[in-house]
Amino acid sequence: MVDRMVTLPGGGFVAVRSADNPDSLRGEGLDFVVMDECAFMQREAWTEAIRPALSDRLGKALFISTPKGRNWFWENYQRGINGEEGWQSWTFPTVNNPYIAASEVEAARRDLPEIIYRQEYLAEFIESDGGVFRRVQEAAVLSPREPENGRQYVAGVDVASSVDYTVVSVLDVESKEQVFMDRFNRVDYPVLIDRLESVYRRYKLTSMVVEANSIGRPVIDELVTRGLNIVPFTTTSATKQAIIQNLQAAFENGQIQVLNDPVLIGELLSFESKRNASGSFSYSAPDGMHDDTVMSLAIGWDSLNSAGVILWMD
Repeated sequence: MVDRMVTLPGGGFVAVRSADNPDSLRGEGLDFVVMDECAFMQREAWTEAIRPALSDRLGKALFISTPKGRNWFWENYQRGINGEEGWQSWTFPTVNNPYIAASEVEAARRDLPEIIYRQEYLAEFIESDGGVFRRVQEAAVLSPREPENGRQYVAGVDVASSVDYTVVSVLDVESKEQVFMDRFNRVDYPVLIDRLESVYRRYKLTSMVVEANSIGRPVIDELVTRGLNIVPFTTTSATKQAIIQNLQAAFENGQIQVLNDPVLIGELLSFESKRNASGSFSYSAPDGMHDDTVMSLAIGWDSLNSAGVILWMD
């Protein structure tokens, strides 16, 4: 192999190497590395060769790539989207490139299969066949909206432990659209209560459905003492399967529209299912990732449909 390397007068060097064989990347410590089209590289190129080489010099890395499903590049992209310390993520569709004519992008849209166009030109991480939620990108088109007089809203709340996030999702009962989402963690208990009460009163909710598991119960009790109508939701394997499958059907059938929020989209697309020995399904985020926005939305969607039945009966 011919070394593609420039040695600098001060003793440093700049080199270009192939990642086809991850073992060939092992070696000296690195100050900075650019991994181009890294979604098409093996995970081991990063985890076993490049990442260890950055440790000696506290080096930095820049990942550049066209998306390719939800592989390891997608997982690292989510770390930046979720605000993990030391990570940042950006998306740049081809249409934003001033050196490529808009007419060429439009021609590609007409000529290429939709999935290819969305991946190659819109820089979208297309959900795989194994994902729980399909048609997420089609549904994630909304911006947050202020409450409107004469409209009824419902909310679902997933209350966090110390490492997760508390998320509240507000949906419009009539349009079945998500109009607001608040996501936060590492706040004092009184602040958590105040934020939930603020959403309740801002959207003039008639009820708020709050997960009762773990620390959810004291949160519910405190909100009730403040005069709020709180409906507990106890998460079990059976109730979780029911609300997730209902939300799954809503996306599949185009019944729901949600906020164009990168964290929400990421959690929906990465959400996984596993079939148990009994034939039932268990649902969760992949290891190391979160599903708080998914659970909040699923609880809210379940509440919305329950509210719809009540309205019809009246």
